[in-house]
Amino acid sequence: MTPEILTLDAALGVTVPARHARGRAARIGPALRTILSAHAYPPPIEKLLAEALALTALLGSLLKDPGGQLTLQAQTQGGVVDLLVCDYKGGELRGYVRHDPVKLADAAHAPTLKTLFGEGYLAITFDQPATQERYQGIVPLEGESLGAAAQSYFSQSEQIPSIVRLAAERKEDGWVAGGILFQHLPEGEEGRERLHTRLDHPDWDHVAVLAGSVRPDELTDETLSLDALVWRLFHEEEEVRVVPGAPLSRGCRCDPDYVRSVIARFPEDEREQMKNDEGVIRVDCEFCSTSFPLVFD
Repeated sequence: MTPEILTLDAALGVTVPARHARGRAARIGPALRTILSAHAYPPPIEKLLAEALALTALLGSLLKDPGGQLTLQAQTQGGVVDLLVCDYKGGELRGYVRHDPVKLADAAHAPTLKTLFGEGYLAITFDQPATQERYQGIVPLEGESLGAAAQSYFSQSEQIPSIVRLAAERKEDGWVAGGILFQHLPEGEEGRERLHTRLDHPDWDHVAVLAGSVRPDELTDETLSLDALVWRLFHEEEEVRVVPGAPLSRGCRCDPDYVRSVIARFPEDEREQMKNDEGVIRVDCEFCSTSFPLVFD
C-alpha cells in the first residue's frame, strides 16, 4: 500500500510476538468528513461520532470474515444523546447520532461521557456470515471516555486485557479521528481459549505502558503514517510485525431499489397506511440523511 493510504482512511494490523500482543491502528479523515457532511451536528456531537467511528474502524478491522459486520450501538437514558449507531462492513463505515439539542445547550462546552450518555450502555455486535457466528457484548457507558468504555467491553465480555485510545480533532480541512487498540494474546496464539489469558501477565503490563503513552495529537496527525506511529511506540522491541493496511471509506448501504423491494413485501393495506397526503411513501435513511420517495400503483 502507498504511504498516503496508510496515513488516512486506513487501519493497520500489528503484532508484537515476543510480548504476545496484537493491535490495530486506524485514522480517518476524508471518509469521516463525508459522513459528517450529511448532518448538521454541533461540534461536541461531531467529536463524539468521530471518536465512535474510529473505534468502529478498530473493532471492525478485527473481523476475519470479509463479509463480516461490526455494529456499535449506544443507547442512553437521561443524557444528551438518545442513540448512537456505527457500523463497519468490508472497510466501509457509517454512523449517526440522535441527540437532544436543548440538553446539549444546557451542558458544558466539553460535556463528559456521563453528560452525553446518562445511564447508558454500549453494545458491540460481531456478525460473521461465513461461520454463522454472531456474538454481542454489552457494558455500561462509564469512565472518562468512549475508549475507556471499550476497554471495559474487552475486560468484562471478552476476558482479554486490552488498551484503547481514541482522539478526534477539528483541523483546517475538517475533522480527523484516530485510535489504537492493543490486546494480550495467550502465549501469542490467537487460537487458544481466552480463559487461559492471564490478566496480570508481565508482558502485557509492558505493552500497556508503551501503547498508553500515545498522545492524542499523534493519533490525529495527518502527516504521521500509521506504521511510523507504531514504530514510535514499539521501536525498542526486538520484532514488530505489521499486517498490510486495509482502506476505510464512507459506505451507506441504502439503495432505492432495495428499499422499494422491502416496502413491496408489505400487504397493500399496510402500504396505503404508510402513504402521506400526496400518496407517496417516504423512507428516510438516518445514516446519510437521504430520503426515498416511493410511489406504488
